[in-house]
Amino acid sequence: MAKTIVVKQIGSPIRRPKVQRETLKGLGLNKMHRIRELEDTPSVRGMVNSIPHLVQIIEERG
Repeated sequence: MAKTIVVKQIGSPIRRPKVQRETLKGLGLNKMHRIRELEDTPSVRGMVNSIPHLVQIIEERG
């Protein structure tokens, strides 16, 4: 089984740069307090690390 991380959106994309809004969409998050389980890859980690003020890693599985 592949390693996964559980990510929760904690910030609103309102009044944020378009790049940050698009990153949220790329992670599958578009509404407050939404939770997604994503594969733990370098690209996903990079996306999460680029918007730490909008998302939070809840759990690391695997």
